[in-house]
Amino acid sequence: MASFALLAIIAAYFLLLLALACYTGRNATNETFFIGNRKSNWLLVAFGMVGTSLSGVTFISVPGTVGPNGFGYLQVVIGNWIGFMLIALVLLPLYYRLKLTSIYDYLDQRFGVTAHKTGASFFILSRTLGATARLYLVVSVLQLLVADPVGMPFWLTTTIILLMIWLYTFQGGVKTIVFTDTLQTACMLGGLVICVWFLSGALNLELGAIWSTLSTADYTRVWNTDPNAPSFWLKQVIGGAFIAIAMTGLDQEMMQKNISVPNLRDAQKNMFLFSVILVGVNFLFLLLGGLLYLFATTNGIAAIGDQIFPTVVMQHFPHWVQIIFFVALISALFPSADGALTALTSSFCIDILGIRKQELTEARQKRIRQTTHLIFALLFFLIVMVFRWLDDRSIIDTILKIAGYTYGPLLGLFVFGMTTRRVLKKPAGIVFAAIAAPVACYVLQTVLARNPQGFQIGIELLILNGAITFLLLWLASEAANREAKPD
Repeated sequence: MASFALLAIIAAYFLLLLALACYTGRNATNETFFIGNRKSNWLLVAFGMVGTSLSGVTFISVPGTVGPNGFGYLQVVIGNWIGFMLIALVLLPLYYRLKLTSIYDYLDQRFGVTAHKTGASFFILSRTLGATARLYLVVSVLQLLVADPVGMPFWLTTTIILLMIWLYTFQGGVKTIVFTDTLQTACMLGGLVICVWFLSGALNLELGAIWSTLSTADYTRVWNTDPNAPSFWLKQVIGGAFIAIAMTGLDQEMMQKNISVPNLRDAQKNMFLFSVILVGVNFLFLLLGGLLYLFATTNGIAAIGDQIFPTVVMQHFPHWVQIIFFVALISALFPSADGALTALTSSFCIDILGIRKQELTEARQKRIRQTTHLIFALLFFLIVMVFRWLDDRSIIDTILKIAGYTYGPLLGLFVFGMTTRRVLKKPAGIVFAAIAAPVACYVLQTVLARNPQGFQIGIELLILNGAITFLLLWLASEAANREAKPD
């Protein structure tokens, strides 16, 4: 397909997003940007959160895992579902009871300002690294498909993408992305369904024969029963639950949308519906992956992993399917980036700068918020360009793993605050625990990796990270007065 046609599709898609942003951003205030005036429709939030959770990397990577791992990713998905239920029943009631704008304000109320800023800083670090690494990987695909053939340099491609995201989020914030993410999730899922349908037709498979054919090819295996393996089923299920709790329930980007819903009941309905849709969507991605590998085997295509989906579609499918795939791909890119940019702006303004606690006019708060929003967009650009300069996928994978380490201290902090009455002897104890725990986990995982035949830490790393944080906080604390009430 001609690159100029793809550029036209991107332009038309962006204009649609910008039109939505103009509509939703009318008369927007800081409260609109941060939590959508707490008037978001729970159905829209639930559906839009699916796109945010998946991201462009998931869109490309999950189908690619079917070749080596079958449907093993479902182990994590089942764990995620359990975690989402706990978020709905435990964390959301806490957030609504305290009427939080930033979820890290809970840490301030429980432990004080040092805990508040430490928790927010870990979120900002993690989300900045994770969002930019994912943005780089997807922009690299767009560069290959669209920009390189027309001679557009990578820095310009990145600038255009970030400028588009900045333009449609800077005014309406959360209120805007609730609507734009809904549109983009619909486009992404529509593309997913059409690709599954087209592949099954190309392989002459009736709907009822897809599963049996994939089973014969050994692509539908789910459970790993080797306790030493990182993908052992119990590790994956329990780890998946805690990943959902930490990376959704303790993540300002995801919870910012949840607490923009008017009341707790609707927020819980949002989380329940979101979890069900997400399980179904991940199953479809795995089904797509199995069909892609069947198609590749039948047609002598050597691509595997992240390359198999774009290679099969762009080299072996008709133009109309390529257009749908391309729209689905950019629809998967924007929700993870726009949500991150909005949440980072909100967290920095509220948690680090503390603009809601200062006697500032609405206009002054707005100027600070818009300046912060622009600075984070520029920071995204600089970090993506650093990744481009490194030009090493293994380094990017390492960055994503490092970003994952930073959720452990958040998990430990929140669990310690919610399950104990203890108070910290010194505020510095929180900073020490939050830094020492991920460092200890990294060292332990590195040592164990030297013996590939022995026990390996897998997805349960987050639990270990949080447990060490909890233990260090216990050692740095003391029993509270009897009059003190638990949070």
